[in-house]
Formats: sequence, structure tokens, C-alpha cells
Amino acid sequence: MGALQGAAVGFGIAPQNPPKFTTTTTPVSSMETSLFLSPLRRKLTTRSCTISAKYVRPDYLVKKVSAKEVYELVQSKRTVPLVIDFYATWCGPCILMAQELEMLAVEYEKNVTIVKVDTDDEYDFAHDMQVRGLPTLLFVSPNPDKEAIRAEGLIPIQMMREIIDKEM
Repeated sequence: MGALQGAAVGFGIAPQNPPKFTTTTTPVSSMETSLFLSPLRRKLTTRSCTISAKYVRPDYLVKKVSAKEVYELVQSKRTVPLVIDFYATWCGPCILMAQELEMLAVEYEKNVTIVKVDTDDEYDFAHDMQVRGLPTLLFVSPNPDKEAIRAEGLIPIQMMREIIDKEM
């Protein structure tokens, strides 16, 4: 008899037998079973989807672009400000920022161009642009004489509005 069981008997508590586990054929929901499957089996039984598809959809106004497309946008004759969002699919604050940028794109539909660059896909470009933290936003004025404004980290939509309205 173990020390704990002996102590329990000493206090007048009868030791209990450990519960016996049996297998059952009762059907349970697929969600419940998927939680208890081995990781490999769970991976095989769940729907697969690409991570980037969750954050960049064709119906979104903010489009994912390559480094080459960003260079073309910056060098082109624009009449509206350009906002470049450097993000990663695994970055939590980037997901929140994407929602705010989408709202901003709806609000400023024809008055601002907003694009996003995946730093995992465009690592060299992000390095050249000295992106150190995510998300990073660059606000580029249509006036080539004005400096671009950089904002790192999650910033409120009101601050983005102020930068666009007052600084661009």
C-alpha cells in the first residue's frame, strides 16, 4: 500500500480503485475526435488550406505585390499617396493591421493606393528597406520631394488617417 493510500485509510477514507478505460463505438463529432488524434493523423484528417489565402484574398482591396511591383509603383507618376505594408502570415499584429488597412482602403478607395509585401517571400527587399519589426508601414507621398514616413508596429487607424490627410 502506498503512502497516500495508507494516509487515506488512516483518516477513514477507503482507497479507490483507479478508473478503468474501455473503448467505445459511440460516434462522436469529427471535431472532438480530431482533438485526440495523433498530430500526423489529425493533420491528414483536417482540411488543408494555404495560410496566405486567409490574409490575402482576391476580393480584398489591399493587394499583395512583389518587390518589382513596389519599385514600379514608387517610380510611376502617382497622384495619390502609396501605403506599403510589410507583413508576415505568422505575425499576429500584422493580421490586425490587415483588417485596419482593408477598412482604410474602403474609406479612401480612389484617394490612396495600399499594397502589402510578404517579408517571407520578399526577404531581400525587406532587408534592403531595413524592415526590422512587423508590421511596418511606409507612407510614400506622390510628391517625390517629400520623404516617406515609416511606422513600425501596430498603429491605430486614426493615426494612419492623420498621416495620409496631413502629411501626404
